[in-house]
Amino acid sequence: MSENKDQKFVYDFTEGNKDLKDLLGGKGANLAEMTNLGLPVPPGFTITTEACKVYLDSGDEPPALRDEVSAHLDALERSMGKKLGQADDPLLVSVRSGAKFSMPGMMDTVLNIGLSDESVTGLAAQAGDERFAWDSYRRLIQMFGKTVLGVDGELFEDALDEAKAAKKVAVDTDLDAADLKKLVARFKEIVTAEAGRDFPQDPREQMDLAIHAVFDSWNTDRAKLYRRQERIPGDLGTAVNVCSMVFGNLGPDSGTGVAFTRDPASGHQGVYGDYLQNAQGEDVVAGIRNTVPLADLESIDKASYDQLMQIMETLENHYRDLCDIEFTIERGQLWMLQTRVGKRTAGAAFRIATQLVDQGLIDEAEALQRVNGAQLAQLMFPRFDDGATTELLGRGIAASPGAAVGKAVFDSYTAVKWSRSGEKVILIRRETNPDDLDGMIAAEGILTSRGGKTSHAAVVARGMGKTCVCGAEDLEVDTKRRRMTVGGTVVEEGDVVSIDGSTGKVYLGEVPVVPSPVVEYFEGRMHAGADDADELVQAVHRIMAYADRVRRLRVRANADNAEDALRARRFGAQGIGLCRTEHMFLGERREMVEKLILADTDEEREEALKALLPLQKKDFVELFEAMDGLPVTVRLLDPPLHEFLPDITELSVRVALAEARKDANENDLRLLQAVHRLHEQNPMLGLRGVRLGLVIPGLFGMQVRAIAEAAAERVEAKGDPRAEIMIPLVGTVQELEIVRDESEAVIAEVARKTGVDLKLALGTMIELPRAALTAGQIAEAAEFFSFGTNDLTQTVWGFSRDDVEASFFTAYLEKGIFGVSPFETIDKDGVGALVRDAAAAGRATRPDLKLGVCGEHGGDPESVHFFHEVGLDYVSCSPFRIPVARLEAGRAAAQSAGSDSR
Repeated sequence: MSENKDQKFVYDFTEGNKDLKDLLGGKGANLAEMTNLGLPVPPGFTITTEACKVYLDSGDEPPALRDEVSAHLDALERSMGKKLGQADDPLLVSVRSGAKFSMPGMMDTVLNIGLSDESVTGLAAQAGDERFAWDSYRRLIQMFGKTVLGVDGELFEDALDEAKAAKKVAVDTDLDAADLKKLVARFKEIVTAEAGRDFPQDPREQMDLAIHAVFDSWNTDRAKLYRRQERIPGDLGTAVNVCSMVFGNLGPDSGTGVAFTRDPASGHQGVYGDYLQNAQGEDVVAGIRNTVPLADLESIDKASYDQLMQIMETLENHYRDLCDIEFTIERGQLWMLQTRVGKRTAGAAFRIATQLVDQGLIDEAEALQRVNGAQLAQLMFPRFDDGATTELLGRGIAASPGAAVGKAVFDSYTAVKWSRSGEKVILIRRETNPDDLDGMIAAEGILTSRGGKTSHAAVVARGMGKTCVCGAEDLEVDTKRRRMTVGGTVVEEGDVVSIDGSTGKVYLGEVPVVPSPVVEYFEGRMHAGADDADELVQAVHRIMAYADRVRRLRVRANADNAEDALRARRFGAQGIGLCRTEHMFLGERREMVEKLILADTDEEREEALKALLPLQKKDFVELFEAMDGLPVTVRLLDPPLHEFLPDITELSVRVALAEARKDANENDLRLLQAVHRLHEQNPMLGLRGVRLGLVIPGLFGMQVRAIAEAAAERVEAKGDPRAEIMIPLVGTVQELEIVRDESEAVIAEVARKTGVDLKLALGTMIELPRAALTAGQIAEAAEFFSFGTNDLTQTVWGFSRDDVEASFFTAYLEKGIFGVSPFETIDKDGVGALVRDAAAAGRATRPDLKLGVCGEHGGDPESVHFFHEVGLDYVSCSPFRIPVARLEAGRAAAQSAGSDSR
């Protein structure tokens, strides 16, 4: 990117605000906001994301950056009364990443920059604590070596473990100044050996190298993987925050912690978080030492606790949301190091949104934006059966709810490998770190023996919606021997375990699951208004009711039988958008289709159709009754023909063996000839849809007659059938006109015979690029369009979905060609452009043209917003995804209204 000569790359904390996240990143913007609020924030400055983009594009920092950093560093030194790395009284700083979107643990941080062989003695003298100074120095070398110089972090951990073993102590706080001085020397030897250079003694060189390392961390493998997982754009870059150090490792009157203004797991109000005495911030999130609950701070340092509670209330009211806060206490002085709108579980998101409405902090429209369809889908997953017989292994901290069952694995590589082989796995670690991200994504759930609700495992799991139990101290995890020991029980790799992220319980073996209360609510078996109603169900009900009030898009179901239709209706479906009639011809009826295909004469074909007619009619009567008063779109037969014919190889062998036994079956011989005659190299692009209806006379006519007669029967039974007949795979208006003429004649005939006035809409499925491009012509013969986005995606991209997803899609995702599969979320630039243009062209021809979508994109949250934007009337999806589509349709409408009002 080109650099503007007057562009400003560095902002003091006093210059920004929370609305500058694009420029200052989330951390920098919020540090500025807290500074503006008068909260105790250590002074510092932020290097912008624009500087990072220049660095990543050119390989070097902007020419103006060094001078800007120097000017801000001078100002910081003047305000603090000391210079960076000053020998007798050093100013020390932290260098932290901070992107627009929170990426916990994915990018790099270096603390205590400015310490050197010379200044460490000055720090000891100023602090009056030699141990503290050498502890700070070893932390700098360890972080700097790993983060900036690329030294394997395990080497430092092993050296620390050796030092503790030599002293016969369990935790690093039991090492004295002499021990730490030796450890510093050992760490410096590791750096020289592994990095090929000595640890830098110049404080400005330390800071500049750390800034570059933070820029570089934007493109680490783990950061790119996290962005793909969370759908964060890759071109945003990260800001860098340079902040004067405050120290939590100065003794028992110091410490560091993480706090939440509400419980991020449940949403309940209270005192939630972790605190660790005599520690720096990384100790808390790394989970290396087990923390104490934040509430214990009241007895440790009541003045700091009271001040923190007041600040937390201030921040929650200011941000009008759950806030995640990092703080340090330095010898009784509280300092705020970070705040952000906190990640939360799906259940907490719904509870908090309704709580904030009740408190008058937000309105219902804002509450709707605080939740999403992915979270609702999580709440619909099953939970463990409380009445089941279980073998409890232990209990930890309920960090991220859900019921997860899988085989125990003890490293990320195995988790990914087994998952790709179809195994469900639970990733078990002492504590996780950013390098475990791919294993965490692959696993059903995460279990750690260390760490609390603010550890890396907990924060990342909550963000991904993964079940997580942390800090299960009774579990002795041995990653080298690939086993976990609990009392006398040994869990080997491959043994099945179950973890409950709602209670923190860990079980041996597979625990059975039962439907979630949210599904019970949607099924009508649990009422939100009951006195004993689950509070989560009440929160979901309130937000769903508002979404239903404001949404413009209607939501229908893809359903092929009365049972699915009734379930869809309970889930809030407003009709059926896709009834796939080919699903009605499976099982015992398949032979009847074979007879139709084998028919050599008109009489044989008429006989086959005559046998199918009453069966089809019965299907439609049941379907129309289940959806009485709501539209039902019936798609005429659209199978690839090979789905109704035996496998050519299997049939050939059968015939050959029969002939060898001189026992040939005439029907098998005729069937084999038909299979050879109709065999297609690419059945998905062959004789199917409207083409089949045109080649086999009477087939579509039989189906239309069955629909019409079923509708007439329901009218006579005082029902209200609203059938819509959809002709599939049309590529040209002429195909549609031929089938439409035949269908209208059949409907008129049934109306005359029954005396029922039948009003059946006739439309088509737009699933070929040519149909989309000629939509204006096709609309002359169609009363509605339903976009078949599954096939439209296949034909636009030239992908066979069943083949490519298993072959090269993973590589495409890893290389960034796709951010997400186009079969999962609508490809707005390609497939979406055709949908947009076809909708406009169709309505230009026929202003009252009804427009819907019936591909599975109809239940995808991001796609629903696109369909709202382009003006479709409804989306249709599988029954289980209907609540998600309803919620997202409401969110899309509320967002549009908010944009219009601005």
